[in-house]
Amino acid sequence: MTRRLRRRALFLCVATIVSGLPVVSAAHAEPARLPIESWQRSTSVRLSADSSLTDVDAVSADEVWAVGQQQIWDVWESRGAIGRWNGTGWSEVPVRDATAAGPLRSVSAVSASQVWTVGDGHDGLPYLGRGDASGFDRVRVPGMRAGDWFGGIDARAGKVVAAGSRDGKALLLTGQDGKWTFHQTQQKGALYAVDGSFAVGDTGKAPLIMRYADGELTSMELPSVPGGYLRDIYVDSAKRAVAVGGVYGELGVSEPLALVWNGKRWTRADLPKSRARLYGVTGDGKGRFWVSGYDPDHDGEAFLLRNEKKQWEVIRGGPEKARGSVRLQAVTYLPGKGGVWAVGHVVDAAERYSDIVESFGRSSAK
Repeated sequence: MTRRLRRRALFLCVATIVSGLPVVSAAHAEPARLPIESWQRSTSVRLSADSSLTDVDAVSADEVWAVGQQQIWDVWESRGAIGRWNGTGWSEVPVRDATAAGPLRSVSAVSASQVWTVGDGHDGLPYLGRGDASGFDRVRVPGMRAGDWFGGIDARAGKVVAAGSRDGKALLLTGQDGKWTFHQTQQKGALYAVDGSFAVGDTGKAPLIMRYADGELTSMELPSVPGGYLRDIYVDSAKRAVAVGGVYGELGVSEPLALVWNGKRWTRADLPKSRARLYGVTGDGKGRFWVSGYDPDHDGEAFLLRNEKKQWEVIRGGPEKARGSVRLQAVTYLPGKGGVWAVGHVVDAAERYSDIVESFGRSSAK
């Protein structure tokens, strides 16, 4: 998506990599390799109480957009939230609509003057919005109906694509400027994210990747992963893409999942062993990828996976267990600066939510 420039694996012989630095046994120690980036700082859009950010997209290092929800626990007060970073600070951007937006799930910025978001509306219909720093207006799409659901959006000059489901089957909405087309399929499942010609989700039993070309939406052949699901995708080029999610077991999510595209087929990545939940993925357009998520075994620390040259590493934020469980829902690459920002929320002991923005950058910048 303009998103994420928008919107893993040689694992060393020890179990974890902390703060981007490999830990090796003394017997096989090698000179420490300076990581390309590490955790930098934690900030917030400072939304109202019980707030969470679900997606983020950067036009530039001075033009970053994030969406989510505030007043999560209050069904009457719950509403969508849109934040904008202008290079010096965050501000909340208003939603101009009588019905207003409910939870917003995805954002995609073509430019500072054309930003798109998708989520739920308080009137029972999906919410599709377009705006800029002055505010967002709802875009009414003929044929939208109650029960339609959209999880992801990819906006580019002249074209917008939203991915979701209708009547339990995968659905794609394409168009712009009043000309919209629904692409309903017979494929059971839902699509949660879209980037370029790929949309990802699950069938309820296995991962699902669909490809959109020449007006047709078709399922792609994938490795067998029973119980698997996908929640985000970043397309680097025609020959490189990464989709991320997880695998459900008897007791919930049992392991993370990443599928890698080489231009001909999808293969499963060999990730560092963990119980991490993977939610978002981004890249720099040059073959490097970052994945955001949540590691229940280190739940007070920000968590990223970084992939370069088929090698996966874990990057963690400094331990701040007093603040609660850190869950990073999405990540975006900052053009020009070479770092990444991840957004999500912190859940404290009383189950109160606070929005969070975590910054990861070059080590020399610390």
